[in-house]
Parts: sequence; C-alpha cells; structure tokens
Amino acid sequence: MEWTIGLRSVVALSALGTGGLLYATASQSDEASNAADHAAEETYVAMDQQALNDLLRNKGKDLAFTTAFDAGDELTEISFTAAQGVGAHVGEGRRFTRFPRADLNGKSEWASHLPIREGGPNATSCIACHNAPIANGAGDIAVNVVVDPAQTGDPTKFLERNTLPLFALGVPQRLAEEMSTELHARQKVLVRQTCATGQARAQLSAKGVSFGEISAVRIAQEPCKITMDTTLLEGIDDDLIVRAFGWKGNKATIREFTRGAAHNELGLQATEIIGDADGDHDGVFNELTIGDLTALTVYMAALERPVSRLELASLDLAEVSQAERTAIKKGENLFAATGCGTCHVPQMQMLDPVFREPSTTTGYFDVLFPSGSNPGDLGLQPDLAITADLTKDQPNNRIKGASGKIHHLGALHKSATGGAVVNWYSDLKRHDMGAELADPSAPLGIGAHMWLTRSLAGVGSTGPWLHDGRATTLDEAIRAHGGEAADTRDAYAALSQDDRDAIVTFLQNLVIFKQDDEHE
Repeated sequence: MEWTIGLRSVVALSALGTGGLLYATASQSDEASNAADHAAEETYVAMDQQALNDLLRNKGKDLAFTTAFDAGDELTEISFTAAQGVGAHVGEGRRFTRFPRADLNGKSEWASHLPIREGGPNATSCIACHNAPIANGAGDIAVNVVVDPAQTGDPTKFLERNTLPLFALGVPQRLAEEMSTELHARQKVLVRQTCATGQARAQLSAKGVSFGEISAVRIAQEPCKITMDTTLLEGIDDDLIVRAFGWKGNKATIREFTRGAAHNELGLQATEIIGDADGDHDGVFNELTIGDLTALTVYMAALERPVSRLELASLDLAEVSQAERTAIKKGENLFAATGCGTCHVPQMQMLDPVFREPSTTTGYFDVLFPSGSNPGDLGLQPDLAITADLTKDQPNNRIKGASGKIHHLGALHKSATGGAVVNWYSDLKRHDMGAELADPSAPLGIGAHMWLTRSLAGVGSTGPWLHDGRATTLDEAIRAHGGEAADTRDAYAALSQDDRDAIVTFLQNLVIFKQDDEHE
C-alpha cells in the first residue's frame, strides 16, 4: 500500500481565556504553516480501500485503524487544489461561490451538476470551516453555509447553517444505531402481536427517549398481512432510523454526511456518489476514493470526545476556583430542574462501544452507493470493517499525570457492564422549536420548525450558537427556544439572574480540549 503522511500544523492548548472558554493558538509560524500546506499538496496519495482490506487481513485491526485514522487526519487538513478536484465549474469562469446559483443553469453550470447541488463550493479544506476553537471544531458566522436544496433561486427561501464540531462523531452514530435496533425490535413484536390478535398498539422508546407510538391492523390472515399506522410517531421517520447528523437530523451516518459535505462545500465528488463521471464539470474524476471516505469516517468517529473544565481541573489541566465549582454544580441542578435535560439528555449508556466502518446495523450501511454501485464490489465489506473501541482506541488526548499514569481523556468512560457511559446531552430526536427558529422553507421534507436536538458536548467552546449562529451568547440561545421547548425557556427566564448565570456557567464548563502535542 502506498500512503504518504504529509506535515501537519501543531496546535498548542492555551490557558483559560476570558469567560472560562478554552481556546488554542498556532505554535508554528505562518511560513512553517505554508510549508506544511505545500508539503501536503505534494505528498497526498488517495487511500485505496483494497489496500486497507489487505492491511486488515495481513497486519490486523490495530494497524488498519491507525492507518485509516492518520489518512483521515491528513484529508481534513489538506488544502486541495484544482488539479485534485476542489471546486466546480460554477459558471461565469468561477470555481467557488458563497451563495447558491440556480440562475447559472447553462450546460455544465451550477444548476446542472450531479448530484443536485445545494450550495457552494465555498472552501478548499475541511478545517477552513471547522476551526474554532481548534482544528476540527466549529465555525464562526463568517463561514456559515448558505444552501438552496430545491434550487429555487429565491434568496427568501435559502437556508443558512452554522458549522458544528467534528469531535467524537462515532458516539452519536453508535447511540443512534443502538436506539434504532431497540425500536425495530419493538416493531417486530408489534407485528407478531397483530398477526396473532388482529390489531395491536405499541409505545416506542429507546434509551429512555420516547418516539411516540405505532399501531397495526391485520388485513389478511394466511399469510398474515398488516397495515402500519405511523402518524403518531414523534421526532423520527417512519423507517425508525435515528438520524444523528445534520441540523435537521436527516443523515444517518458519518459517511453519508461527509460525502454530501465534500460535494457541496468543497466540490470534491466521491466516487461512491457519482461513479466515474465528472458531475461538477471541473475535468477531474474520482476526486475522493472509497478508501478516502472510509478514512474520513474512521477519523471523525475516533476523534477525542469533548470534556469538562472540572474534568480538566482534576488532572491539573485547568484552574477552576471553588466559586466556579459551586456555580457549575448549582447550574447542573438547575439545568435538570428547568427541564433542559429532557431533550439535552445528560447521560446515556452505550451497550457496545465498538464503532464499525462499514456498520453492520440495518439502516447504517449502504446497500447500494448513491451512484448505484455495490459497495462490496468496490471493497467496502462488513466482514472487513475498520473498528474502533470508543473506550480505548482514540489516539489523541492521552494525558500523562504527575505519577506517570496515562489518563485517556479522549476515550469514553467504561460502564460496569462493559459498555460505555456517554455524556452527549442530546436525545437524538427532532423537536418543534417554534416559529421564531423556523427555516424560511422546508425543501428536505422535514418541517421548517423541526430541529434535531443539538448536542451540548463541548458547547462552551463552540459559539456562536443555534442553526444560523444568531445567538452570540448561551443566554440568547436558551431564550430563543420555542415550540416544545417554550415551557423550559420560560422556566429559565423566570429564574433569578444568579440562577441563570449558574446554568450558563455549567454550559461553559462543557468544552473542547486538545493536548498540545498531537498524535503522531
């Protein structure tokens, strides 16, 4: 297998900044960073899926995982060039655009691209947008994405999206997989009951989260045939697949979300979405290989998890005064008392912490790629999945304590039953957030007012907040909640200033952290 790892920028963790938020500064000079970018351009070699499979067969899962992880690291940092396929033939002689251009509908122009273009291209690298407070983080308003999925050409219907962080994305996918498995098991019981009795009804819940109910009626007995009523489902599609990615919760896997983002934001068209065609008319084919998407998926799945300032303080990595500790604990209690934790569920149990790419869970692997090709024919096979145990395999944030003990801050805590304890602060469910936060249109077939519960893991490091970055403070973000969250918002607003400040202090305690010496 041929793979060359280019140079990477070194990011150093600073001390606590104003407001108790962690921030990072580049430790290299601009000249060194430019040299690293140039080296990455010169040394990048596409990852081959068959080579990963051979590595897994011949050298074992550990080397296959670290190879894929390092390749994904490289892919997120590289500034791609036109020769590598970045950008697209937008029209007007342009390769990039910050705004959707459905008006450019001539041959090979923006509106003629395949797959259908929602926005962009608007960047040459992943970390051009995912960079706050450090690489792989969130994004400021300046890098908001504007999309027009229905290609209306009408700015009043455009959607605007703020950039979310990429850390530990294996966590929501594995939680979603287990939740969907639980829901499907309950549905199967309902089917058997309906066949036996003629009709049945079932409440659906997974990991303590209610998704409403389904009912069924038998319409034929030999063989049994039934009709299913899903009109009372809540926050999930009829297929009972929990989709943990995208502001609308419309993507099920890291891989699905990544290949879409690569197409729209970077103009890099993955082989699995377009085959051997040149759908963006830039003269470059096979811009991201099957192996590239595997590497990116494994990398983001196994990035270190967000932490808390209290956790950092326990390892002498942050200073937290006694007054702050008291406020954080008070805020955590008030977070629960006001109902915030009903949707932003503080803790869940993950039964099996092993992330697999490709997944073996129904609904979380491609039966066929969007191009129509068979993943197995292109080397992506469930029996040759790259795996990462999210309680131990993350390469980053292995902190050496004063006694010499290594504290794996990047990994999930193991549960007593062999699974993992997850503090993700989301129920992975869609909710009605009211008219004030509604999109101007609903081209995805999901209500304009419906939003996936945003994870609060790391939220203290990822402002501005809300789907379009309109909230410049956490207090503003809470006060903007409506719809199903109106009662919780009102309970928050009715608190004293000191109590509201305590909740914000608790949220600011949830941060992103990266040790100053990167995984090599």
